[in-house]
Amino acid sequence: MNGTEAGATPPPPAALRGVRFGYEDGPLVLDGLHLEVREGRTLALLGRNGSGKTTLMRLLAGGLRPRAGRVELAGRPVSYDRAGLTRLRTTVQLVVQDPDDQLFAASVAQDVSFGPLNLGLPEEEVRARVDEALTALDITGVADRPTHLLSYGQRKRAAIAGAVAMRPRVLVLDEPTAGLDPEGQERLLVTLEALRSTGTTVVMATHDVDLALRWADDVALLTPGGVRTGEAGELLARADVLREAGLRLPWGVAVAAALRSRRPVPARRPVPRTAEELARWVAEGGSASAPGG
Repeated sequence: MNGTEAGATPPPPAALRGVRFGYEDGPLVLDGLHLEVREGRTLALLGRNGSGKTTLMRLLAGGLRPRAGRVELAGRPVSYDRAGLTRLRTTVQLVVQDPDDQLFAASVAQDVSFGPLNLGLPEEEVRARVDEALTALDITGVADRPTHLLSYGQRKRAAIAGAVAMRPRVLVLDEPTAGLDPEGQERLLVTLEALRSTGTTVVMATHDVDLALRWADDVALLTPGGVRTGEAGELLARADVLREAGLRLPWGVAVAAALRSRRPVPARRPVPRTAEELARWVAEGGSASAPGG
């Protein structure tokens, strides 16, 4: 049955199907990898250094071409001619970790306008997209400021705004909270939630398992044995899988395990994902039933 027929589940906006990739004169980085980016859900990519997170993101965004397997957009394989790459790069936008590797124009507004201008859009449409992106990232006040005079957090936001101006279905972010102070991290997470509410599916690569547990709906753990995917609250409670990926247990999972070892707690109750949820656990003695249960 075609995924667009009535009653059928639509295909994901982006997917990797049996992808294999290795750099020239090097070993394979990814081999037979399957990954779906599900519509409207936040996805965290986790793994040790060298596990292939950056390679995976570049394959999704069209910066690399797989040796085998395929990249799909809405169920259709990507072709690597000009039209196919344009389709891919307007559907999936990648923002790299260091904003200084992405910003190059004289002012913030000029930088954000670069992508839409390259699409050949009318001036009015470009202006509308720039205004929309600057508003979404809360940086309208620095639109005319030279990018090199921005704070690090503002440069991060400007780089993301440039991607948002392309109106992608999927926004891929490489360590977006790295280098930000706690307030800057909180503001960015609020912004990402707002983007999700307007229809953008967000993928974030991170080393921070606590952030992944708190923020993501789904996680993909890159391990030497392949990719493990699942819902964040379930997969990030698997100590065996996390060890395989070279990661530690999130603090919320560890605290929940400690509480369960001291008093009865319903197994179906989700682990605390934020400090507020942990405080409720402690206040309730750790034994209240799951919300809605």
